[in-house]
Amino acid sequence: MRGQFISFEGGEGAGKTTQAERLAAALNNAGIETQLTREPGGTFGAEAIRDLVLSGTKERWSGLTELLLMYAARLDHVEKLIRPAIDRGVWVISDRFADSSMAYQGYARGLGKDQVESVHKAVMGDFGPDLTILFDMDPVMAMKRVETRGEDLSRFDTESMDFHNTLREAFAEIADNNAERIRVINADADRDAVATQILFAMTQKYPDLAGRLGSDGG
Repeated sequence: MRGQFISFEGGEGAGKTTQAERLAAALNNAGIETQLTREPGGTFGAEAIRDLVLSGTKERWSGLTELLLMYAARLDHVEKLIRPAIDRGVWVISDRFADSSMAYQGYARGLGKDQVESVHKAVMGDFGPDLTILFDMDPVMAMKRVETRGEDLSRFDTESMDFHNTLREAFAEIADNNAERIRVINADADRDAVATQILFAMTQKYPDLAGRLGSDGG
């Protein structure tokens, strides 16, 4: 049977990576083989592009260049990792996918919805996640998390608060326009409460999982 493709979306510092690991552990404990990955990245070529996109000054790339780099990485990611895994029956959880391109480059960089959709259609066709979990969080709180996690800041981490507020508004609009696919959770809550919201969203989408995701390994 075909696997499922689940994406986690949201602004910087929302805790997606930690929760993706917890959900993967819960699915594996339920007997569902699960593959964790991320964007940009996930394959050798896409990880090389990730280094290009995330490093350097804020002015390093234009919005359109960013978009094209993201889709070059995404195509390699889908062709070499995501689609083959799904075809084998593996469930794939990706920390970010195409909604991030729409929010970051379409809205925050000002390219516009139509241009991003045109690129997406040309590169991805109709391929996309079966379910998206959107982490909604106060950008001020999220950036405080970013500053205290002890990692090098990316080009996006160092953007203005206006940029991060625009991202939050963009993701909210994207969710409204894709209500059947996207489940919004309150990422301001503590980790266990966030995990509970994710498991609830999963059982709403996949009723057969009810009662099977009680242990998340976290």
